[in-house]
Amino acid sequence: MTWIYWSLLSALFAAATAILAKLGVAGINSNLATAVRTSVVFFLAWGIALAEVPISAIAGISRRTFVFLLLSGLATGLSWICYFRALQLGQASHVAPVDKLSVVFVLVFAAIFLGERITFATVAGGLLIAAGAVILAMS
Repeated sequence: MTWIYWSLLSALFAAATAILAKLGVAGINSNLATAVRTSVVFFLAWGIALAEVPISAIAGISRRTFVFLLLSGLATGLSWICYFRALQLGQASHVAPVDKLSVVFVLVFAAIFLGERITFATVAGGLLIAAGAVILAMS
């Protein structure tokens, strides 16, 4: 499967996540809900990783790679905490589009930090995503 199939599956599971999380945060502290979700992700991710690579592969992770993965994990955790709190306070159909503004941030950050090109299509697509998020959030 190519990246597009994996991306579409990611989007499908992200949509399911929003609906299931909205149902799951009802009547529970959003941080506790995030902790439960994160525990499930933890065991799932390690189970899949250990099924594919030996545990000794951990020793082969460079310090630089480890630092970036650690920082990515911190960013993910903070994102999830904020997302679950937003879901608890707002409608899933409003929260999810605003959350997807991350796409616009990725476009900007990829240009600044990774040297990726910004094209007319990138700017136009980013503006459309931003406009769509605002329209959906305010509906």
